[in-house]
Amino acid sequence: MNIEVWSDFMCPFCYIGKRRLENVLEKFPHRDEVKLQFKSFELDPNAEVNSGKTNVDYLTSKYNISEEQARGMNAQMNANARTAGLEYNIDAMIPTNSFAAHRLTHWANTQGKALDLSERLFHAIFIEGKHVGDPQVLADLAQEVGLDREAAVAVLSSDQYTENVRADQAEGAQLGIRGVPFFVLDRKFAVSGAQPDDVFLDALQKAWDERSPFTIVESNDAASDRNGVCTEEGCEVPQNKPSN
Repeated sequence: MNIEVWSDFMCPFCYIGKRRLENVLEKFPHRDEVKLQFKSFELDPNAEVNSGKTNVDYLTSKYNISEEQARGMNAQMNANARTAGLEYNIDAMIPTNSFAAHRLTHWANTQGKALDLSERLFHAIFIEGKHVGDPQVLADLAQEVGLDREAAVAVLSSDQYTENVRADQAEGAQLGIRGVPFFVLDRKFAVSGAQPDDVFLDALQKAWDERSPFTIVESNDAASDRNGVCTEEGCEVPQNKPSN
């Protein structure tokens, strides 16, 4: 099963949704047959790289609310994150442009490290308060997950993987994705938002069941089970009920 996840590194619900899905996958009996693929989505392509604003500043400006209300929103988000096993420090989050981080993740994908880097980026943003718009910070994070730092710097100093990011965004638009996180399972089922565990589990099971080429129809009579079935263990004659 292939699960594509459209997300943005600046989206707090994207990390929460990612973790909830991962937590459910740990209990999913077919986990080893599930492939995760993260796709790029920019919530604000015009965001400044170095705005000088704190997250509280950003919220007060965006929603025209007081600083106290902004801190209240952050407290709610921190509590929401804890339900997924994450300890956010979202007050310390540094708003920035996520395009460079998306490009670097596409490069990491060519090295088999996209999932590792995605996790490290989310952790750095929402728990450590790192500035992931800074190329040096991004290069450091790449190195931490086992990538070559000089190669990461070279990617960030160029426009490499721009088309990969744009392709993800165009694909998402074609699918009608307007918000993130957005999870697409085998291009048959979708989950929008950081849903509760039971929603993810239901979607996983439905997507998995759809992979079966047919549905087995059996009798409700337990005595007629395996009627005329042979396996590699041999052939078992069913025990028929005596007629009255």
